[in-house]
Amino acid sequence: MAPWGQSGTSRLAELALPAPFAAEFVPPANVYMYTGQLVIAFSSIGHDPGRMPAPEFRRMALGADRAALFFRDQSRSWASHPGWAAALRQAVAAVPLPVRRIVTLGASMGAVSALRAVEVLPVDSVLALGPQRDLNGEPRWAEWTAGRSLPPCPLPPGPWITLCHGMQDDAAQAMAFPAQKGVDHLLFQGLDHSGLAPALKARGLQGMVDALCRGDRRRLLAIAQAAGGQRRQLPR
Repeated sequence: MAPWGQSGTSRLAELALPAPFAAEFVPPANVYMYTGQLVIAFSSIGHDPGRMPAPEFRRMALGADRAALFFRDQSRSWASHPGWAAALRQAVAAVPLPVRRIVTLGASMGAVSALRAVEVLPVDSVLALGPQRDLNGEPRWAEWTAGRSLPPCPLPPGPWITLCHGMQDDAAQAMAFPAQKGVDHLLFQGLDHSGLAPALKARGLQGMVDALCRGDRRRLLAIAQAAGGQRRQLPR
């Protein structure tokens, strides 16, 4: 593993993982404040199919009292590659600090990965922006998914899960997720899939991530609703 740098994301250190995976670790800004919390940020498909996706949420995942792990998948498997779970466990095991609490987050494919991680690790909370429930027959990602049979994205019981969807073009994917207890599902009527994360970054996504890490559900929902999110109601 490469040595840590001096500040910010310059401290990012690569972890040794088998292809097609990559991961980088960043220690807490103040190691004396470290609480044992690890934020795992999963990358989306990126823009260049010939390259490994770049780390995402690089600033938002970091904190004075929390460490961050950035996990990437060049095969763009939506966490379905046969080596994905083992590589994720290997990355967490390589973190050079004790891990007592895990938070996962991601957008699009990264959001699916953040949810699938619950089946692999003891995850406490999840923030998933625009996860795809079912990619089979979905034309928007056909370039990446052709010839694959990808299982539906899970919505595992246990952790606190926050889903966000832009309803302009993601309504079908959003409503395919079951409404269930322990899941806060926020629907953004004026946003589309690609515009959801950028819009939230401008309207308080950092605060949502911080609230997620603190376990402050009321704060996270308040920020999301102020940004235009409408809570999906559970069935009576």
